[in-house]
Amino acid sequence: MAFVIGPEAPLPLWLSALDAQMQRSPGFFEARPVIVDFAALNPNDPGTDTLIAALESRGLSVIDVENAGDLPSADPWRRRLVGGRDTGVAKLPAEAVAAPKPADEPSSPPSLILDDPIRSGQSVLFLKGDVVANGFVSSGAEILASGSIHIYGALRGRAIAGALGDAHARIFCQKFEAELVSIDGYYSTADDFDPALRGRAVQIRLLNDAISITPLG
Repeated sequence: MAFVIGPEAPLPLWLSALDAQMQRSPGFFEARPVIVDFAALNPNDPGTDTLIAALESRGLSVIDVENAGDLPSADPWRRRLVGGRDTGVAKLPAEAVAAPKPADEPSSPPSLILDDPIRSGQSVLFLKGDVVANGFVSSGAEILASGSIHIYGALRGRAIAGALGDAHARIFCQKFEAELVSIDGYYSTADDFDPALRGRAVQIRLLNDAISITPLG
């Protein structure tokens, strides 16, 4: 399973946010191939020509680039995988990459809506806002978002909200059976959960630097 990430200008700020996320979730990108989508960048953005090297220096395994256009430095990173077997590529929908907007146009935080269930072994990474899952999240699956996570089904896997340092992010789910929940780097696992909350609709947030899980309704 490969991740597609979409860097944005200014790149120093974007890389700083990535560093913060990696500190909060160490090992998240470990052994996971990464494809870099240049759609939100242009060759004149400072740092674009050294972006791939900067990602690899952080331990990300970049296997390909997309939408690089005329960027001369992209060709050396157009790599082929040798041996092994075919792998699925989990690419975020087009809304996961913010299009440039006029300065006077009002904008609202983007969100990613998932209509299909998240099945065991799948990972959804969205670092631009909230994630809304209309189905269940299986055991062994995970959602990671920079904003809040809303799950209108059972949460049996992992939900990681506020991944870029948002302590106000929350997690909502209709049926709480999670393996792990995390907000802003603080986390709780199944061993920590009150058994009385299992199977209930809950809200998860940070209170006094600790995970708080309360029933809804």
